[in-house]
Amino acid sequence: MKRMTAIILAVLMVLSTAACVLAEENRIWSRGDSGEKVTWIQTRLKELEYLDRDPDGVFDEATENALKMFQRDNGLLQTGMADNTTMRLLETSTQKKSDIARYVYEDACEYEAACDGYSMKTMSTAAPMLNNAAMPGQTEWNTEEFTTFESNRFLSVQTSPLSTFAADVDTSSYAQFRRRVLNGDRVPADCIRVEEMLNYFHYDYPQPKDGEPFGVATEIAPCPWNAKTKLLLIGLQAAEVKKEERPGHNLVFLIDTSGSMFGSDRLDLVKRAFMMLLDELDPDDTVSIVAYASQDRVVLEGVRAGEKTRIMEALTELEAHGSTNGSAGITRAYEIAAKYYREGGVNRILLATDGDLNVGVTSEGDLARMVAEKRESGISLTCLGVGMGNYKDNRMEALADYGNGNCWYIDSIYEARKALVTEGGGTFITVAKDVKIQVDFNPAKVKGYRLIGYEDRLMAAEDFANDEKDGGEIGSGHRMTALYEIVPADSDFEFGESGSRYQNAQAAENGGTEWLTVAIRAKEPEGKESKLYEYPVQDDAVSETLSDNMMFAAGVAEAAMLLRGSEWKGTSDWHQALELVRGCQSVKGDPYKEEFVYLLTLLERAQ
Repeated sequence: MKRMTAIILAVLMVLSTAACVLAEENRIWSRGDSGEKVTWIQTRLKELEYLDRDPDGVFDEATENALKMFQRDNGLLQTGMADNTTMRLLETSTQKKSDIARYVYEDACEYEAACDGYSMKTMSTAAPMLNNAAMPGQTEWNTEEFTTFESNRFLSVQTSPLSTFAADVDTSSYAQFRRRVLNGDRVPADCIRVEEMLNYFHYDYPQPKDGEPFGVATEIAPCPWNAKTKLLLIGLQAAEVKKEERPGHNLVFLIDTSGSMFGSDRLDLVKRAFMMLLDELDPDDTVSIVAYASQDRVVLEGVRAGEKTRIMEALTELEAHGSTNGSAGITRAYEIAAKYYREGGVNRILLATDGDLNVGVTSEGDLARMVAEKRESGISLTCLGVGMGNYKDNRMEALADYGNGNCWYIDSIYEARKALVTEGGGTFITVAKDVKIQVDFNPAKVKGYRLIGYEDRLMAAEDFANDEKDGGEIGSGHRMTALYEIVPADSDFEFGESGSRYQNAQAAENGGTEWLTVAIRAKEPEGKESKLYEYPVQDDAVSETLSDNMMFAAGVAEAAMLLRGSEWKGTSDWHQALELVRGCQSVKGDPYKEEFVYLLTLLERAQ
């Protein structure tokens, strides 16, 4: 007994020490800090010729400025704060400031931009991070793929009174944004989807009532970046299925084990994520594992989740090597899922990959069509994307959309916990499928509008009531946020509208108090016919101040528009976006919102 107690105490001491080390590693050093670590930072900056005085262990303005110059010359975000990325580069860098100054670029303008701080006026607003351009003699390796799209434009209510789109609760765009900012990398404009930035966060929306699948919030308030327009917020809050009421799960872990998945942020992270998920499953849930590289293979088939040791051993033995025949793995996963199909239960494939398919069916369109055929079987596909440098965002989004699932980008074990544990109910349990939203604007109140985001979810007005047309899925406890920038009928904001003399006459006769009506169609998880829910928005929904929900959503939208370089960003800038989110009461105590404030602080300081 004493021996066992000693062992437990020793383990606790090791864990405590590890936690302290981890906390130290994750700390960000900034002005006002002091101590041995600051002395080390100053020593390295002096050795690399960025600091021209002896270290004193106090992180002052001179240290901050020296660090900014080091970050500038090494393609990092110029924050003047020593984060993990900066600390690692300080430790390994051998290039002195005078060495970097000797580099000569062929294009003098590019050299000026690369070495003069990358001010926000010089940089494209679609890429507010340094470009990490390769130095002479280095080759930059990046084969990432994103779907290119144009941001929605303003439409005239006279010619387009109905705005229709499918629901979408994916959030992978935000996780990619976060990873790039923290790494000091450039943020590609096409990796930013406004709706996925908005939907990453919690909002205070009403719970469902009267048997409806979701609660709906609507409000209209002034637009922070355009004094001549207003913002319309539409928020959906799905019902949450209690854990004791959740149906049985039939899950297939479909894991990419090709050579490109080697690394701690790829296959190793995937294995840790699935091991963590095992603790959330009921013992009688079913787990299968299919791995694919050059060929696919069934690692485990139909094993009870209660056999954790067996499943964990199978995951541990997976290794990365070979090419990537993802289509074969997907086909095999659907076969296994069908074999252990649970009527009335959760039947889902969890695909973990970087999306870099190079054998078999590889094109985005062919993969989407293949998955679209399989979804009719009642088996959903959720994508868990990992890695950078070769990540195929376009394929992951297409697979999740056509597979009646959702798409997560897993940049850390904490994001894996959010996807599979904290919000696992929403990831696995669908409460409403084929959800579509249609907004009918009253021309007497609104003369123009622009849906902010959801570009790849737009639908024809005629498809709203057509149950053959696929919508989006909303899971247990999910929230969905949509923002419109609307032009009031009495505004002099010009957006190139054209009108009809007949509709103008009708608008004059039918003013009333309604600004618009939000109509939503949704099917039950096993249903074939959709139900219609309508929510008129009256004058009493219009406010002269921004609510906490609206203020935070507006700040997120501003940041996304700046990242995308939107022509409709108006007076948006990083300071204004930061002030909007910082002023929200809901930020305090919410780690995700607090993190977003920190990221915007970094971007503002990089101006």
